Amino acid sequence: MDKEFAKRRKNLMRMIGNDAIAIVPASTVKVRNRDVEFDYRQDSDFMYLTGFLEPEAVAVLVPGRSQAQFILFCRERDMEMETWNGRRAGQQGAIDLYGADDAFPIGDIDEILPGILEQRERVFYTMGVNAEFDHQVIGWVNQIREKGRGGSHTPHEFIALEHLLHELRLFKSGVEIRNMKKAAKAAVAGHQRALKCCQPGMYEYQVEAELLYEFKKAGCDTAYPSIVGGGENGCILHYTDNKDVLNDGDLLLIDAGAEYQGYASDITRTFPVNGVFSEPQLELYNLVLDAQLAAIDSVQPGNHWNDPHQAAVKVLTRGMVKLGLLKGRPAQLIKDGEYRRFYMHRTGHWLGLDVHDVGDYKIEEQWRLFEPGMVLTVEPGIYIPAKSRGVPKRYWNTGIRIEDDVRVTRNGNEVLTQALVKEADAIEAFMASV
Repeated sequence: MDKEFAKRRKNLMRMIGNDAIAIVPASTVKVRNRDVEFDYRQDSDFMYLTGFLEPEAVAVLVPGRSQAQFILFCRERDMEMETWNGRRAGQQGAIDLYGADDAFPIGDIDEILPGILEQRERVFYTMGVNAEFDHQVIGWVNQIREKGRGGSHTPHEFIALEHLLHELRLFKSGVEIRNMKKAAKAAVAGHQRALKCCQPGMYEYQVEAELLYEFKKAGCDTAYPSIVGGGENGCILHYTDNKDVLNDGDLLLIDAGAEYQGYASDITRTFPVNGVFSEPQLELYNLVLDAQLAAIDSVQPGNHWNDPHQAAVKVLTRGMVKLGLLKGRPAQLIKDGEYRRFYMHRTGHWLGLDVHDVGDYKIEEQWRLFEPGMVLTVEPGIYIPAKSRGVPKRYWNTGIRIEDDVRVTRNGNEVLTQALVKEADAIEAFMASV
């Protein structure tokens, strides 16, 4: 894995050039309440380049510099603090374990980094993420500028680092794909456990607990707050209360993913609480499944980002007309956006170190083309809350979404979450096999 991080840094340094410097700070610690902190999660850009998971750290890349090209500022070893809060790598660990060419205490950054900055023409840095660190970076530049009368050189250009770094992150290496497959495997196990245990009278949070058990058992964290919405709650796109009872005859929508070594999976399945789809539920479910399969088929190298969405919308709109949810010609309904009454989100997003991962969706106002190594979600849905105008009552309080993680390959695609059942009869059979 050390070689993987070194390769990433090398690629980025080649892109920024020998007259530049890149500065990437770690995430800050966030307080949950009083003196209790949220579980720490490293900044994805910092993690991508270093693999270093401690707070209070800054990675500096100085391509072409003879003394050291990768410098890591981090906390010093402190036996008392480590007794209370866990082990630290320290400066020697930063070099031995994380491949830094040189490492310094984070408290010395104000003394050391300005001297390196003044040797460079351009500074690559992501503004607007950490206001306090933004102020610190600007302070270093102003400090150099003040010394300018004495011959110091001030960098003359600030460039947004994310444009280059996020383009690198968009294309997943073999190591990254292996991590994503492990995250997918844990998420599949969690959803399978939820399918097995679910029954009327349970609470949403009880089903969520079954998911989390499998995630932790596999050495994973949650990639995002799990959505476990029964009945009408399935119509709320970002429902996370997960507190209501599950009723006989309702559907349960679960959108939950595991995170392995920073890499996310993202799966949604919708299934009957009692194990058997009603006829109206089956009609809508099969419509969404057909839309998803059409969308996945369009994830091909050379197709553009919007193709899966267009494929899903076409299938959904035609089906909505057939079921009486919409009236009119499908082509005109699509043009007018009428389908958005019941399908109001996009069909997917990039996936990686972030659940909604980085990477441009358009290049020069044109949808970008799929290329091998990209990974995305494909997740059409349909949402019909109670008292929806012009909709037969049998369809009310129905929220359905089906989501898988899809990798673009040289010859087509690979569904990383394929192991989790999604055909209606397979779901019923799986739930009945308890």
